[in-house]
Amino acid sequence: MKPFESNPTDHAPKSTGHVAFVGAGPGDPELLTLKALRALEAADVVIHDRLVSSEILTFSGAKSILINVGKEGFGPSTHQDDINASIVEHAREGADVVRLKGGDPTVFGRLDEEIDAVQAAGITWHIIPGITAASASVATIGQSLTKRGRNASVRILTGHDMKGFADHDWKALARQGEVAAIYMGKKSARFIQGRLIMHGADRATPVTVIENASRRDQRVLATTLGTLPSDLSASGFDGPALTFYGLAPREAHSSLSTISQQELA
Repeated sequence: MKPFESNPTDHAPKSTGHVAFVGAGPGDPELLTLKALRALEAADVVIHDRLVSSEILTFSGAKSILINVGKEGFGPSTHQDDINASIVEHAREGADVVRLKGGDPTVFGRLDEEIDAVQAAGITWHIIPGITAASASVATIGQSLTKRGRNASVRILTGHDMKGFADHDWKALARQGEVAAIYMGKKSARFIQGRLIMHGADRATPVTVIENASRRDQRVLATTLGTLPSDLSASGFDGPALTFYGLAPREAHSSLSTISQQELA
């Protein structure tokens, strides 16, 4: 097996394009990396997810073709095989393709499936990482993902997978002091609550849900495991959200965008 090459190579056929898998970050255009910006400006085709903000798409080149291949958990979605085919088709036609993903492409981004398709087609590629939602969201509430004396590790989980609600090591997570960043956890909130309580988790464990992290319409719900499903339902959150189990916002970071339990009562 040849060593991975992170940049386009001269030995590829001149008629073949190149694919850059690019992280768009959490939504704030100022959190886009310079490397991602340069890739967008040079792209012939940008194949982007639903969660990529419109402000970031404006950085695409004037002649770039924008293709929306959005996915929504338990909702309308572009089939992954169709996304793979579109990436390969445009690259085979000689285009420099940016596959633009919200957050970081290596975190719940189906990156491996798309790389496999590109490699099978003999197309060169590289990855440009982005700021993932967990980093942006935890900064929003003034906390750290890890803390000495509290948790020496953090779990990055998904609320659902291809088979439905995702199962995890709930017994380990239910221990006091554990912290988890749960992606796509809104619709599975009651399932998560039930699994954790069943394995002994304290109902008073803090839980924070951040909607549209880093964006102008960002909102923060500060709640507990015991009231998570009802408070989340009452909040009316309808945008992408990340759930932190075991973390509450620092008081200094409370703002008008924070929805407390008292306000929901």
